[in-house]
Amino acid sequence: MLKYGVTHRLSIAYYPQTSGQVEVSNRGLKRILERTIGENRASWSDKLDDALWAFRTAYKTPIGCTPYKLVYGKACHLPIKLEHKAYWALKQTNFDLAVASDHRKVKLNELNELRDHAYENSLIYKEKTKRIHDSKIKNRIFNVGDRVLLFNSRLKIFLGKLKTRWSGPFTIAKVFHMTRLSYLKPTGLISK
Repeated sequence: MLKYGVTHRLSIAYYPQTSGQVEVSNRGLKRILERTIGENRASWSDKLDDALWAFRTAYKTPIGCTPYKLVYGKACHLPIKLEHKAYWALKQTNFDLAVASDHRKVKLNELNELRDHAYENSLIYKEKTKRIHDSKIKNRIFNVGDRVLLFNSRLKIFLGKLKTRWSGPFTIAKVFHMTRLSYLKPTGLISK
């Protein structure tokens, strides 16, 4: 995991920040289930296998392939094709251990290359997304004496849905950089 710059974090109910990707995956799975179960919501457990199959075999743009292909190294086919292929694979099985070992090593190397390619695709996708997001951000020029609102991002964890995260207005006392200001609090104290 360190090779890809991933730090391992424990996800528990009291620390929900680490389970972001799980929430994104569950949201996609929930959308599929909502569309397939219709009015009879009691049958969601019957449709769960099909929803998981659809989710795992759907093309994901950030990685440039399906999650199934990323795990198993090949495209997923309908179950009837798998049975048919499995029968022919059994008929053509090579029981020579040296050749089978070499073939398995080649397949594992191909799977590692596929995963590296998916990782590169995800980096490219993140860069494109960042570029699009950054192009929509407007640079603001602040001057001493301007009145500004302060956004408090820490409030979002314990915040009600309708409560504002903005506080102020505050008067700018000194400008250090475009993103760093010191402002006057309503009590008259300077804060950075």
